Amino acid sequence: MAKVTVRYWAAAKAAAGTAQEPYEGRTLAEALDAVREKHPGELVRVLQRCSFLIDGDPVGTRGHETVRLTEGGTVEVLPPFAGG
Repeated sequence: MAKVTVRYWAAAKAAAGTAQEPYEGRTLAEALDAVREKHPGELVRVLQRCSFLIDGDPVGTRGHETVRLTEGGTVEVLPPFAGG
């Protein structure tokens, strides 16, 4: 299991009630499952619309179960942004 920092932005930050928090997981899917378990409700709905960066690299359309996490890494949770 890798220990990572999950950083929330915009609506995800508001729904989580924090800017960041630590999680553990081997994959992005595992980390997001832990996020959903800790924050049932609005954040679960927001996550459905989010894109993700892992250590600065976009996840894109890759399956979350295939995206490996690294010890000390960062998961950025990016809801859709309005404007430019």
